[in-house]
Amino acid sequence: MNILVSACLLGVCCRYNGTGEENERVMRLQEKHRLIPVCPEVYGGLSTPRPPAERVGERVMAKDGTDVTKQYQKGAKEALRLAEYFGCTAAVLKARSPSCGKGRIHDGTFSDGMTDGDGVTVQLLEAHGIRVYNENDEKALEEL
Repeated sequence: MNILVSACLLGVCCRYNGTGEENERVMRLQEKHRLIPVCPEVYGGLSTPRPPAERVGERVMAKDGTDVTKQYQKGAKEALRLAEYFGCTAAVLKARSPSCGKGRIHDGTFSDGMTDGDGVTVQLLEAHGIRVYNENDEKALEEL
């Protein structure tokens, strides 16, 4: 199976702070599957590093006050394009991210608070029938 994966979970230094966050459980998926790395923020035209961003309702705002919603939407569309091109039916994306977070994301106050919700890319992928998980969903990752 081809699985779309947040590139940062494979150790690629594309997170907002210029780092990667290699995840052993995600890396093990390559033993059985083909992993397709994506970074919607970079595909949307944002730099690495970049100011942290959080969802504020339907908008995505950087900590410096810049509205980056359009970049996040563009990146989500590019991630979907790759998922469709490679026939991905599942994705494993970075938890809590305003783009890739599934179920719980930062609350928009830049105070490490959390709220129920999904990132921009998660919403688009799921709307197109792609199952989305995060790196902390151990049971789902074992079943993939």
